[in-house]
Amino acid sequence: MRSLVHAARCVRASRPIAAALAVLATFLVTTAANVANAEPLKGAPAPFDKGGVKVALVNYLSTGDFFQAYEAGAQKQAKALGIDLRIYEGRQDAAEQREQIQQAISLGVSAIIVNHGLPESLKDVVQRALDKGIKVVAFDVDLNNPKVPQIEQSDRDLATLLLDQAVKDNGDAFAAGYVYVAGFAPLDRRDAVWRSFKEAHPKVQEKARWGTVDNPIAQSVANQAAAAYRAHPDIRVVFAPYDEFARGAKLAADEAKLSTKIRIYSADISTADIEAIRAPGSAWVATAATNPAVVGAVSVRAAALLVAGQNPGAHIAVRPALITRDDLVKNDIHTIAELGAKFPAFRTSDAAQAAWIPVAD
Repeated sequence: MRSLVHAARCVRASRPIAAALAVLATFLVTTAANVANAEPLKGAPAPFDKGGVKVALVNYLSTGDFFQAYEAGAQKQAKALGIDLRIYEGRQDAAEQREQIQQAISLGVSAIIVNHGLPESLKDVVQRALDKGIKVVAFDVDLNNPKVPQIEQSDRDLATLLLDQAVKDNGDAFAAGYVYVAGFAPLDRRDAVWRSFKEAHPKVQEKARWGTVDNPIAQSVANQAAAAYRAHPDIRVVFAPYDEFARGAKLAADEAKLSTKIRIYSADISTADIEAIRAPGSAWVATAATNPAVVGAVSVRAAALLVAGQNPGAHIAVRPALITRDDLVKNDIHTIAELGAKFPAFRTSDAAQAAWIPVAD
């Protein structure tokens, strides 16, 4: 299938042929199971009462457990709604994500979910979809368009929970490292909290800042973190508000034998993250997170509401929870499933809900 997509990209002399090949590739990689799921939904408003509703989920970031769980939650909710969900993996390539949105438009989907991305590369192609009558929702990318609801993890709450915990653990005077990449809506919102936090806590000194989304993200961040730790041996707290960043910061701390000297505060969570936080002597001591599967389900529900002519709201926030190593160890939590069982608020969200929308199994 990849060869067809590659061929479509190479036929630059004939845009119509390239577009046709791209659309054909998308049809071929769509599973029969997805098509079978596009069934009528009893008691639902049009067009869900007739079935056959196609929705595209177009990713930019697809690396890491968070995004795998996000997709799984989106697929479950789509199945419950009888939606034929087409998933596109952008692989951190802005040009490819644009092309995939074009493919979704050509397929005649009813809605597009944009999962992360760079606003400057998306605004015009998203407007093209809207002009075709296609509904669009965006998760953690601000397209600055009143017709596009913004879904987020309440990033302000998330960062505040983490930084309050950092002060509780370390006092209000410490040397910090900060992992950040500008241009991504959730990271930019968390950065605004970090800047306000430093103003309110003048004895907190940011000694080093690093960050990248180059694949593999964790290893690339680890290489940067190792250099930062060598240059600034007084760093005691690392604010790494994305779990792949935290993995890298922890890996570097482990390799430098600094796990007992550094505390890492992150965002997002997965089963692999839980094991990393629980590990004996781990430098990763806390995270603030929503359930990524729940966020995926909320994204699909918001798109479905728009398609049905109902308003999910301009800003849809899924509230996070603070999860510390002590919480995980004391409650003997090893997996996301166990976390949901013992912290019910982590398991569900009433965001973008309606009586006719079934709960995903």
